[in-house]
Amino acid sequence: MVQAIVHVKWIEGGLFTGIDSRGTPLTIGKSAGHEPAWLGVKASDLLLLGVAGCSGHDVAEILHKQRQAITSLEINVTGEQDADPPWKFNTIAIEYVIRGRQLNETLIQRAIDLSENKYCSVLATVRPGAQIKTQYRIEEA
Repeated sequence: MVQAIVHVKWIEGGLFTGIDSRGTPLTIGKSAGHEPAWLGVKASDLLLLGVAGCSGHDVAEILHKQRQAITSLEINVTGEQDADPPWKFNTIAIEYVIRGRQLNETLIQRAIDLSENKYCSVLATVRPGAQIKTQYRIEEA
């Protein structure tokens, strides 16, 4: 079993400093009474960033192993949340924008499928509670 340990320390108001499992710091939240109030990343946005980062890493690695000449990979993630607390994500939509030369669409579909259904731990965690919608766009570059 692999264990990930993170640490979050309260600074003031709703402002925290987080340290990831590799020691990288991140500011989370907002500071009451200060302008702008949001000084750090919104905690719920961290989940969406986690989806994008996790799946993006997988897709890039798989496409590299498939010898696909990608020049750019962007992942846009949109989350639809309940209107009332705890503001649970019901739907997470992922759009992959892949640019490169002579890209094979079948291999791109396979890379995305492998990430979303086999390798991405973040998606495996959120999938039971949220519907995942996926689309991709291939651009010659």
